[in-house]
Parts: sequence; structure tokens; C-alpha cells
Amino acid sequence: MNRRQTIPKELRYTVENFHSRFPDNDACLEQIKEQRFPGGVAICHKCEKPRKHYRVKGRTAYACETCGNHIFPLAGTIFEKTSTSLRLWFYAMYLMGSTRCGISAKQIQRETGVTYKTAWRMFHQIRKLMSEDLRLGGAGTPGVEMDEMYHGGRRKGGSGRLLGVDRGNKTTVMGIVERKGRIVAQVSPELTIAATSALVKEYVLPETMIYTDDAATYNALPRLQGMGYQHRRINHSAKVYVAGEVHTNTIEGFWSLVKRGIGGVYHSVSAKYLQSYLDEYSFRYNRRDSGNLIFAAMLERASETMSRKPSS
Repeated sequence: MNRRQTIPKELRYTVENFHSRFPDNDACLEQIKEQRFPGGVAICHKCEKPRKHYRVKGRTAYACETCGNHIFPLAGTIFEKTSTSLRLWFYAMYLMGSTRCGISAKQIQRETGVTYKTAWRMFHQIRKLMSEDLRLGGAGTPGVEMDEMYHGGRRKGGSGRLLGVDRGNKTTVMGIVERKGRIVAQVSPELTIAATSALVKEYVLPETMIYTDDAATYNALPRLQGMGYQHRRINHSAKVYVAGEVHTNTIEGFWSLVKRGIGGVYHSVSAKYLQSYLDEYSFRYNRRDSGNLIFAAMLERASETMSRKPSS
């Protein structure tokens, strides 16, 4: 057993670090203010000039030093009009970023004393920060792997892998992952050749090698070669899982992480909210080499107004 700290010192962010940096709500508000308005300098809508703003005592507002007009750092963020303390929001974000498989709203309820309804809503809002718009692969990269996953529901009359159009009431998810890189996971209402090709065009850069299994939904990918894409397949039907560099083990490893995480932590996720959970797991996966600094990445996004973030 390795009894030493395995996370490099520069990538550590412990709960003691959190409590030291954010001891109260004022420290949290100051953090958001500095991210949105560095040094408290912002355009005053009344003066129509950059002005220094100072905190208004007892409010989440800052007043212009010249005319007293107010700015509100929380406006437009996930914290706007919240009755829950900012420090609890930050602590929930810290816990979500510090775990590998996620943390349930029930656990937050136990640790912070908020109601389950409040804890669930906090997590749902925080997951909106974790949605990313990525383009994967490109010339000179090791390529991407593409695979599908089925979530939830039950297959009538038995279990096992779904065949053809026999999807029952399960939700289809398509995933594309760079080898030793980032991932995109999207709920796909239709598992069709056209839908698969559209996902490739949206999330994969040209001049990329795409590795898939032999499912029929990938039959049209060779037609994309004229756009610079290349395609190689592994024949899972013949029980061949690795042939040199041709395999889909990376994306299947991510599916295993998602399934074990949802089954072990959340137990059940409806199709309505599945995309937000996929965004959460993808966000952490894409920063798996960041140690405990995932919270810092989430904090940077917390100051962005929701009008600039894709909805989940």
C-alpha cells in the first residue's frame, strides 16, 4: 500500500484550504466580484465610465464611488436571488469537484442542513456550469473513439445487449473521446446513421481518425472521408476487442465510470436530467490530471452569466 500523498503538492486543494480561503459569505461574494469586476472596477451605467465600486454593507451589491449607482455581482449567475448562503454553494461545488464518482444531494443535505429540495436544486444549477462545447481530434492527434451506451429502463422479456431497434424504453447516449484527451457525451434521441454522422461533424475536427465497433450505425462514416475524416472498426461481433491500435477501450472505460457512478451514488437518473449528469462526469474526466483543482475550474465558471452558458 502506498501510504504517501499521491497528488502533487501543486495540484492539492484540501478542505482546510477551502475553509481558510472562504471562511464566510463575504469572502465568497468578494471572489465572484473579483472574477466579474477585477479590482471592483466596472462600467457605471449612470456615469457611463469605468468606476471603482465599493461594497454596500448588508447587501450583495457594490456602489459606484462617484454616483452611488449599484452593481450586483451575483446577477445572471446561478446564485442570483438565492436564499441559501454563498458559502454552502461554494462548499457543494468543492465536494462535487473533489470526488471521482459524484456526491448525492442527500449527502449534501446531511452535511449542510439544507432541505433535500434545496440540495437537489443546488446540484442541478452547478451542473449547468459543467456543460462544455468542445471540438475533438484534428490533424496530428492519436484519433478519437466513438461508441454508444444505453441508460435506464428495462428490456421486456430479458436482459443483455439491445439488438437493432429493440431499445425498449432505454435512453441512448453517444460518446466521443480523444485518446489520452477529452470526451463529449451527448444524449441522442435517435441512434441512426444520419444522427451519428451529424455528431461527428459537430464535435470532431476534420483530419481525424475515428475508431468504432462494427455496429450498423457507423456504416456511413466512411462516406465522410471526403471531408478529411478517416474510419477504422473493431469487430466486436467476432469477439475481437483489440487489433493493434484499433479498439474502443477508452470510451468503454468512461461508460463503466458513468454506470458505476450513477448506480452507486445516484441510483437512478431520469432521461430528462441525464444530460446534466453526463456533463458532470465529462467535466471531471476532462480534468482528471488536475488533482483537486477541479473546484477552481468550476469557480471560474461560476462568475459567468447564464446567458453565456449552454443550458442543460
